[in-house]
Amino acid sequence: MPLLVFVAVILVWELYVRIGGISLYILPAPSKIMQTLLENMDVLLQHSFVTLEESILGLVISTLFAIGISICMDLSKTFKTSIYPFLIVTQTVPVMVLGPLFSIWFGFDLLPKVLIVIFMCFFPIAISFTDALEQVDQKEINLLRSFGASTLQIYRIVKIPSGAIGLFSGLKVASTYCVGGAIVGEWLSSKAGLGYYMLRVKNGYMLDKVFACVLMIIFWSIVLNLIVTLLEKIMFPHLRRGGNNERH
Repeated sequence: MPLLVFVAVILVWELYVRIGGISLYILPAPSKIMQTLLENMDVLLQHSFVTLEESILGLVISTLFAIGISICMDLSKTFKTSIYPFLIVTQTVPVMVLGPLFSIWFGFDLLPKVLIVIFMCFFPIAISFTDALEQVDQKEINLLRSFGASTLQIYRIVKIPSGAIGLFSGLKVASTYCVGGAIVGEWLSSKAGLGYYMLRVKNGYMLDKVFACVLMIIFWSIVLNLIVTLLEKIMFPHLRRGGNNERH
C-alpha cells in the first residue's frame, strides 16, 4: 500500500505539472527532478561528503557524550535532578538562533556545524538511554551484587546490554536528525555541503536542483539510520531475539 500511494502521488504530481504548464521555478515535475539528480550526481556527491563528515562526527560525539551523561544520571539521582531540567531547556532554544552565535564564536569551518549536530542529536540519545537504564530488572542487579560484583561489572554485564535498546532507539532518531542539523549549519555559514548547494541553487530559482538536493538528504538520512540498525543487530543481537532472556 505505501508503494501504491507513493506511485499515485508521483503520477498526480507529474500530470499536474505537465497539464497545468507549471513553470520550472515554481514546481518541477518528478521526471525533471530525477533527470537533474542524475546529471548533477558528481556535484551532489562532492557536497554530500562534506555534509556527511559534519553529520557523522557530530553524531559520534553526541553519542559518546550522551552515554557518559546518562550513566552519571543513573549513578547519582542528585546529579540527574540537578542537570535534567537543563537538558529540557536546551530543546527549547531555536537552532536558527544558535547557528549565527556559533559562527561568530567559532568561525565558518567545521566546528559550528558539528556543534549544531551535537545540539540536535544529544537529547534523544541521552533521554532514551537514561530511561532504559532505569528500567533494568533490579533482581538481576541484586544477583550480581550477591556475588560481589563491582559497579563497573554491573554496568558491563547487565545495565548496558539491557539498556542498549533505549540507546539505539535514541540513536535511530538522532541518525535522521544529524543530516538535517548539518544542513541547518550550512545554511547559516558554509563554503560547501548540501545545505550550501541548496541555498545557491534556490537563489537561482533552480527548483529541480533544490528537489534533487532534498532527495540526496533523504537518501543519506535513511542510509545512516540503516547503519545504526545494522550496528544494533551486530553488537546486541539479543535485543531482537527475545530480550534479556537470551543474553549471555
